[in-house]
Amino acid sequence: MTSRDGRGDPSEVEPPVAQTRGDFEFEITQRSSGQARNGRFQTPHGSVITPAFMPVGTRGTVKGVLPRDLRQVGSTMVLANTYHLHLRPGEDTVAALGGLHAFMGWDGPILTDSGGYQVFSLRDMRQVDEDGVSFKSIVDGSPVRFTPERVMDIQHKLGADVIMAFDQCPEDPHARAAVQEATDRTHSWLDRCVARWRSNGGLERGQALFGIVQGGAFEDLRRASVEHVCAHDLVGYAIGGVSVGEDRESIRATVASTARLLPDDKPRYLMGVGTPTDFFDSIEQGADLFDCVTPTRHARTHQVFTSRGRINVRNSRWKDDPRPLDPDCDCTTCASFSRGVLRHLAVSGEMLAGMLLSLHNLRFFHRLLERIRHAIAEDRLQALRESCLEEIQARL
Repeated sequence: MTSRDGRGDPSEVEPPVAQTRGDFEFEITQRSSGQARNGRFQTPHGSVITPAFMPVGTRGTVKGVLPRDLRQVGSTMVLANTYHLHLRPGEDTVAALGGLHAFMGWDGPILTDSGGYQVFSLRDMRQVDEDGVSFKSIVDGSPVRFTPERVMDIQHKLGADVIMAFDQCPEDPHARAAVQEATDRTHSWLDRCVARWRSNGGLERGQALFGIVQGGAFEDLRRASVEHVCAHDLVGYAIGGVSVGEDRESIRATVASTARLLPDDKPRYLMGVGTPTDFFDSIEQGADLFDCVTPTRHARTHQVFTSRGRINVRNSRWKDDPRPLDPDCDCTTCASFSRGVLRHLAVSGEMLAGMLLSLHNLRFFHRLLERIRHAIAEDRLQALRESCLEEIQARL
């Protein structure tokens, strides 16, 4: 295998593939011998080097982490959620306060989820019809109506760089009739999202729309969904409806069968998936972008990832331990606090514990992606997987 970093026979080096759309550009910079690739996704607020993990800031903040510290640990693009920001403080307030970048104190790229996940997760508080979804507010129980058009309008006012189409994730990926219905509805809603996004200014307003592929665990439905979604010439595409109760082999098979059908020259975003094993599995299949609450949510329950295995910081075995969480980590937490001190903060209920552990977990995720990108460039991704994954997944 010849990578695009000048190694090997120049005649075997493939030219870079770049897709440019206004202020957005996606360029594949290196490929491995499989489907894995390194890239650069340019947005109006900066570049994202892929494969990349995007921390989740549901309500306009990555819990317990300052924007300055997000940068320091290696974050380049973050998420926020349309449904939650619509409830509080409201998109008009966000717009009045300067838009989502000013609101979050974050000058890098932002992606907003459409609220489609809440159609799945709040199934006891919503009713779905062909036109849209009627929710009961999680704040006060008041009625909230989401249609594809309204979702586009909300995200337009929020002002993220990348906005997501409104979709329906089926509750059971193996129930074919329900999956077919949800997938057909997702396609219908996408058509309406695209029309409203364009009428709101689209790329001329500096906002890219990503379409979402559904289809559950059925390869033929996934294929049909890719065809419908990619018929709209969008900046990027997402694989949705994954990691909603399936076993790991089912997730791997779904990602493998879907990613290879998506356009090679556009970013591929695997939604809501983010553990070390997920990264290796999905990147090997050609996925570029990931998001998940795992690093910060685990940190708030005092669970941390290290190069030697996973640690529950509250465990009494760490009480007098003077070592850092991870001797290989360069984060502020590992540089300044021992396991013993962090255990004290955790069992004492100090909010600093969750903050410091969030920083560490995020840095761990970003460092792992950095190592994966280097391995892709040197065509040794499988070797990296074999050398580090078993230790990372161990429980200490």
